[in-house]
Amino acid sequence: MMMYPSKQKNTSRLLPSFWISLVLALLLGSVSLQASVVFIPMDAEGQENHLKAYGITYWVLTKQQKVQWLLNYRGGSFLIPDGEAIRNECKIRGVSFEVLSDAEATEILETIASPSQNMEAVILEKAPKIAVYSPKGNQPWDDAVTMVLAFAEIPYVTLYDEEVLDDKLAIYDWLHLHHEDFTGQYGKFYGAYRTAPWYIEGKQEAEALATRLGYEKVSEEKSAVAQKIRNYVIGGGFMFAMCSATDSFDIALAAEGVDICEPMFDGDPSDPNYQQQLDYSKTFAFRDFILERNPRRYEFSSIDMTNKREDVPRESDYCTLMDFSAKWDPVPTMLCQNHTALVKGLMGQTTAFAPAEVKPTVLVLGENRLNGEARYIHGIKGKGFFTFYGGHDPEDYQHRVGDPKTELELHPNSPGYRLILNNILFPAARKKKQKT
Repeated sequence: MMMYPSKQKNTSRLLPSFWISLVLALLLGSVSLQASVVFIPMDAEGQENHLKAYGITYWVLTKQQKVQWLLNYRGGSFLIPDGEAIRNECKIRGVSFEVLSDAEATEILETIASPSQNMEAVILEKAPKIAVYSPKGNQPWDDAVTMVLAFAEIPYVTLYDEEVLDDKLAIYDWLHLHHEDFTGQYGKFYGAYRTAPWYIEGKQEAEALATRLGYEKVSEEKSAVAQKIRNYVIGGGFMFAMCSATDSFDIALAAEGVDICEPMFDGDPSDPNYQQQLDYSKTFAFRDFILERNPRRYEFSSIDMTNKREDVPRESDYCTLMDFSAKWDPVPTMLCQNHTALVKGLMGQTTAFAPAEVKPTVLVLGENRLNGEARYIHGIKGKGFFTFYGGHDPEDYQHRVGDPKTELELHPNSPGYRLILNNILFPAARKKKQKT
């Protein structure tokens, strides 16, 4: 029998290295399978920077990757695809995260899917295109939304009357209304600031813009803008507004074709019976409100609760977020995601809304129970949605003209600013029909 001693010897040498390589390959494969999902916690204990966490989520969506928003699970946490670039981005931005195995992620999703748990996993599919309606001269710190967008590193485009009237809104998924007066009364600042250079200059600029756009009055031009925004929402857009942009927008809709401005605003008298001519069927959120006729009073109407809060001390001024069924009503649940159910109160020209003047079709998301007022509301208009949030700045209790800007680096876990960012992510969600 012919023997092959040299070949036998070589084979025996190769066997150990082969098996070592195989074991290493299996181990590495096991690690890669386990480290497949990035979990971004959003509870109070697990997250160092809630606001920038939204920015990470938005950034992932811009990479054409889907995100799972875990409603009511650890404060509304996120599951995102794993990758070195995503981990590095979280580290750079100071966002807390965990790397989970497939098995761990599946266990979380199974817990959420249980009928006994008021939780739901919502898929976010695309990064919404964001527009902010704001005068060109305003700085980002003039408005809470632009401040938090800049801080969270979420891109947006600023537009104003020219673009709105030119039907440029259609290319955007989400629109924020800066603290704008849509009634043509220049924010009702006449009583205190009519001699201030900034007021005089702003009035002149508004009049020049209205003339350039072909309108005789600022009030008429602003009414036309409000109609365009209304049509944008009806067509499927999402609108978010804070402070005076909430009630002044609805007032402008109700007062279409009616002169509600006194002579110091538009140069001629108002209609003597303008209150009776208001058409509440045209509004988004409010009904049966009474307009403030005094031009020197810093108030638009009875909608606002600012002057009805004598019994609300600052230390007790909190907004309580409502609890909704995540599986049956994911939309309001999304909008209320937070690491606390109590959000600090905030003042503004429009601080909160009189509940009796909120339409029954509008959902109250948050309320001040001490004063019986609605602070955070949401509704449907046509194919679109709107959310109104009372107050000026969630981390500046009583913001006044000339006050310094809020430094969000000092408030990275702000519950109030989280409500704004919830609204920004909402258009990214795969929609489910509400049951209630």
